[in-house]
Amino acid sequence: MSAFKEYYDKLTTVEKKNSPKELFYQGDFSLLENGRRVAVVGSRKVSELGIRRARKIAKLLVQNDITVVSGLAEGVDSIAHKTAIEFQGHTIGVIGTPLDKHFPAENKDLQDFIAENHLLISQFPENYPVTPKSFPIRNRTMALISDATIIIEASEKSGTKHQGWEALRLGRQLFIMENVLNDKISWAEEMLSYGAQVLTNDNFEFLIESIPFLTTKKEYVF
Repeated sequence: MSAFKEYYDKLTTVEKKNSPKELFYQGDFSLLENGRRVAVVGSRKVSELGIRRARKIAKLLVQNDITVVSGLAEGVDSIAHKTAIEFQGHTIGVIGTPLDKHFPAENKDLQDFIAENHLLISQFPENYPVTPKSFPIRNRTMALISDATIIIEASEKSGTKHQGWEALRLGRQLFIMENVLNDKISWAEEMLSYGAQVLTNDNFEFLIESIPFLTTKKEYVF
């Protein structure tokens, strides 16, 4: 039995309904089953402050033994992956292309490193045509495998909102950094009424440390 088939069999009914029926991967599949995972997402054209925030969050996740999940896009995604690697943590790249494609092309080395030393996953088979809708589909899978999603920085039209809505729909925790709400992003404000929480300088350490083990497929003995 394949690693994904065993994993899929352990999903809840709701998770199975939202899971891809096939998952292609390279690397350490156990990262998908053990411990906690948190998706760190946000703008491709990230500000200097956004870079600092993404690094701070990813470093704290590593310090709490939480695997950093992201989508290998430019901007926040790349920073999250690189920070997790820099601080000897674990990271999972969830891509919107087949495993043998690199998008953006400048992330080829990072993608190959994650495939070799961490975990790279895709729900798209080889030769599958890459279209803009592949990325929101990818976001659903990224939300599915994560115990929580953190939105670092985003614009009104940002694709990040797909990830946020999927996390809420799946009953996962969603954290939105205070700066996104200060920018009066309408979808972010709407998400608060559906259970999203605001991450501030005062509460982010406590909230991240308190993220529950929602998705682990390993039995923990207390």
